[in-house]
Amino acid sequence: QVQLVESGGGLVQPGGSLRLSCAASGITLSFYTMGWYRQAPGKQRELVASITNNGVTNYGDSVKGRFTISRDNAKNTVSLQMNSLKPEDTGVYYCNADRRTIIRTTYWGQGTQVIVSS
Repeated sequence: QVQLVESGGGLVQPGGSLRLSCAASGITLSFYTMGWYRQAPGKQRELVASITNNGVTNYGDSVKGRFTISRDNAKNTVSLQMNSLKPEDTGVYYCNADRRTIIRTTYWGQGTQVIVSS
């Protein structure tokens, strides 16, 4: 059974920082592109950041320079360091594992809530 379990969400003031973590079981993350997505109330889920199995990163325009995605294949985890948080960063953050071979295999975590508010 595959599980992606996010942690680290919470309430933070504008300008603050949070670090999200995603721990995987049942799969080997080194074979997957890992991503963090978020969904704000009333909005579609959007890509925040991704990192390939080769370490190539990609960020949404709104978080460039503030967020950093990293992975530890030995620990089967991926993290998202979020700095200079803004109220518009509020949402549920989801961990995603994606692999494309002959078929596409993708897994989602259950999400962790981030609220940026004073």
